Amino acid sequence: MEDDEGTARKRQRRRAVRPAGPVAGAAAAEPETEALSLEKTAPEAAPPEAVTPEAVTPEAVTPEAAISESVTLEDDAAEADPAPRRRGVLLTGAFVLVVLALVATGVYLFVENRSVDADNARAERYVQTARQTVLNLTTISPDTAQEDVDRLLAGASGDFKAEFEGREGPFVEVVQQARVDSVGEIIEAGLESSGDDYGDVLVAARAMVQNSDAAEPEPRDFRLRVRVADDGGVMTASRVEFVP
Repeated sequence: MEDDEGTARKRQRRRAVRPAGPVAGAAAAEPETEALSLEKTAPEAAPPEAVTPEAVTPEAVTPEAAISESVTLEDDAAEADPAPRRRGVLLTGAFVLVVLALVATGVYLFVENRSVDADNARAERYVQTARQTVLNLTTISPDTAQEDVDRLLAGASGDFKAEFEGREGPFVEVVQQARVDSVGEIIEAGLESSGDDYGDVLVAARAMVQNSDAAEPEPRDFRLRVRVADDGGVMTASRVEFVP
């Protein structure tokens, strides 16, 4: 009887310490099942327009896409407002006109400068030919009389050459017999006028002349007008006349 009472008290104690809720294993299983259910249903509940972090990163927009979008926006802006395009065309046309004007001016100046240079060079040749002609005319020696006359005729043409041709022999004999010695000097020379194939040059010269009757050379001044003929680039003295 006492054993039955002791057994009954143990059962009562066990019942007294047992928790009032469900079994521990069952209670743990139910929350875990509920959490898994929420995880499975969470993506389905997310709205379709949700933006992931990867979608807003700078790498999501490629350089090609950015350039294409920029060009498209510029084209749209140009089509929407044609005024800038017209201004660009007008500015381009004005720039082209200015460049063409500058090029034309440069070509003109280049050709003009070449023409002026050619004229100056031609005038200089006229003057140099006249200077040499007068120098040959006023320089002669009894020992080289024939060579001096030949040199003078080599640079002569027209009327001037005709005056000497056929007379060079007697002229040389007079120079040799009188012992005429003349040394010429050009003081000044300049172009007076010119044409398509000639140039008139004024020459001031001085000759120191000595002969068998003079003990010392005597100066003699001359002013001459020399017409220089241009025969295809060959310059010769075609006429020589004294100027008072």
